[in-house]
Amino acid sequence: MGLIKAILGAAGGTLADQWKEFFYCEALPDDVLMRKGEKQITGRSSNTKGNDNIISNGSGIAVADGQCMIIVEQGKIVEVCAEPGQFTWNASTEPSIFTGGLGKGILNTFKTIGKRFAYGGDTGKDQRVYYFNTKHILNNLFGTPTPIPFRIVDSKIGLDLDAEVKCSGNYVFRIADPLLFYTNIASNVHDEYRKDQIASTLKGEFVDALQPAFFEISAMEIRPNELPGKKQILKDALNKALEDNWGRLKGFEIVEVNITSLSIPKEYQDIIKEKQARASDIAMMSNPNAAAAALAGGQISAMNAAANNTAGAATGFMGMGMGMGMGGMNAASLFAVGAQQQAQQPQQPAAQTPPPAPAASADTWTCSCGAVNTKKFCQECGSPKPAPAPAADGWTCTKCGAVNQGKFCQECGASKPAGAPLYRCDKCGWTPEDPKNPPKFCPECGDVFDDKDIQ
Repeated sequence: MGLIKAILGAAGGTLADQWKEFFYCEALPDDVLMRKGEKQITGRSSNTKGNDNIISNGSGIAVADGQCMIIVEQGKIVEVCAEPGQFTWNASTEPSIFTGGLGKGILNTFKTIGKRFAYGGDTGKDQRVYYFNTKHILNNLFGTPTPIPFRIVDSKIGLDLDAEVKCSGNYVFRIADPLLFYTNIASNVHDEYRKDQIASTLKGEFVDALQPAFFEISAMEIRPNELPGKKQILKDALNKALEDNWGRLKGFEIVEVNITSLSIPKEYQDIIKEKQARASDIAMMSNPNAAAAALAGGQISAMNAAANNTAGAATGFMGMGMGMGMGGMNAASLFAVGAQQQAQQPQQPAAQTPPPAPAASADTWTCSCGAVNTKKFCQECGSPKPAPAPAADGWTCTKCGAVNQGKFCQECGASKPAGAPLYRCDKCGWTPEDPKNPPKFCPECGDVFDDKDIQ
């Protein structure tokens, strides 16, 4: 009977596992890092006896936003998916009877029954679906129970101080590599893995990483009071310090660090303030004008004190004079040095003005395009130089030399000589200054002056 019962149990269990399942995981809260996926069974489900740790071929698996899903077979990860959506499992060693050809499905079912019989009616397989919370895990508080060394460096004021700080706040992390987290931390949990199972360990490791992170930050000459505003730099430094322990072992990554409280012991604060004040005084005194102003102010205060001297004003002023003589330089000398330094500073060159345009001469002419030219053709548009307007017929008075156009000289009244020839170029219209005595060739076009040019 036992043998028959085992066979019947194997057959019944195998057929139940042939139903296609649907795996889904509701939204994971911040305190849950990993949860085992379960088959969705409702009142309308026909399969209520299937093995929870068997995934039938063709079963649906849904992955929501902020989740990563893995499939583990015999304790080994065989599939991983971090993309939201619904997927079909088609690599199971327990193929569904509703998948593929009917004959092949029956054959596979019988093979499975035979294999299960060897395990007394059990599957001899273990397949699980796990969902990981890949959202930002918030509200992770931290605090430094003891002060942490912090080297404060400021090369501008000559500060290099090994101090101590205490701080508290919160950090945000996420599971950046679910496979590492599953393999090295969570493993085959029965239900879920919660944050409180590892919170204390993470807090201790985070606080331990602050010291190397602060060492990295101090090399950048960032002071402790600047840390709350340097979130990106602090995050990068902590991820670097936790790279081996969190990044390569647990699969965690820090997303954000918020420092809400930070304190430095008073003795270190006093040293920093003293250094700052001394650097400020040195910077001021290195400027002759500022030093002269400070010295003049000090002299005025000394004069007021000398005037109120109980031994008499004369004694007070005498002491003040001796002190000024021993000082080596008075305010007037310092002001003179400052003026000399300002005079030695290179002056800014005056703004250069464009050279004035060349004045127009008698040989220049303006083209219709606006360009001023000296040649026969415009250098901008190529237009020829316009011909001069033809001058009216004229004659030169033989008595006074005036050039006239009428019958009488406008200067001396002499009458126009009869038959005096007047010349004008018949090619370009150029008129010589003395119309009676033209040159042999026209200077404008080169034409010969002959009888054709007589007016």
